[in-house]
Amino acid sequence: MNKSHDGEIHVCQDGPRDAPALLLIHGTAASAREWEPMVPLLTDKHRVIRVDLLGCGQSAKPDGASYAVPDQASRAGAVLDRLGVEHATVVGHSSGATVATALAEQRPDLVTALVIINFGPTMAAYIGQDAAIDPRQWPNLTDDQLRQAVASGFAPGYQIPQPFLDQVREMDLHVFAATSQAVSAYLNERGLPQRLARLGKPLLVIFGEQDLRWRPESAAEYRAVPGATIEMLPGLGHSPNLEDPPRTAVPLLAFTENHH
Repeated sequence: MNKSHDGEIHVCQDGPRDAPALLLIHGTAASAREWEPMVPLLTDKHRVIRVDLLGCGQSAKPDGASYAVPDQASRAGAVLDRLGVEHATVVGHSSGATVATALAEQRPDLVTALVIINFGPTMAAYIGQDAAIDPRQWPNLTDDQLRQAVASGFAPGYQIPQPFLDQVREMDLHVFAATSQAVSAYLNERGLPQRLARLGKPLLVIFGEQDLRWRPESAAEYRAVPGATIEMLPGLGHSPNLEDPPRTAVPLLAFTENHH
């Protein structure tokens, strides 16, 4: 655990401590555990750092905390500072991409390169159908009902693994709602390509072509960022890091090899 002024932030570290740092940031309804299938593929050449954002996973869930994107980014940056990390490639899956971007905006000295996995450039690209869930029913949902609620997070027909369902079941619905609003506000203020183009950081965008939440064609809008690389993954959906970790790791490792 790392302490912040809002409460403790849960941190996982794998790989050699002297290797280039790779910070993995999870999406809205998940935690650092969503990256577990990919970690063994990355640790040969990286110090892999994962955080549970405040309100998620094993991190604190304080009353009255801000879940604004810049505040979550600031906490992630403070974690890297406490770990003695001076430079890192930052990877954001889904809404974690906004936290990664905000961290690069705040700490251009710290963030050397960015990787975005399946997140749209603006809210205009959002095509998801959010399931309306009565918070009173949440604790009693069956696994099948949970799978239906999060199905758009994966390619059609993908068998959602139990560990991911466990993460969703543990989710705080207040944090989920606050985070969803915060992400929309961040994107509506300025789209990610516009933000990233100003930063001049190397960018890789990985996108499963069967994403049911963000229009896959919208990945092309990241070409507005000079030098951006876009990798489309056929047959995969919104969560390629879970659906096919080896295929997702290939472009990620090729990118980090060139942008330590």
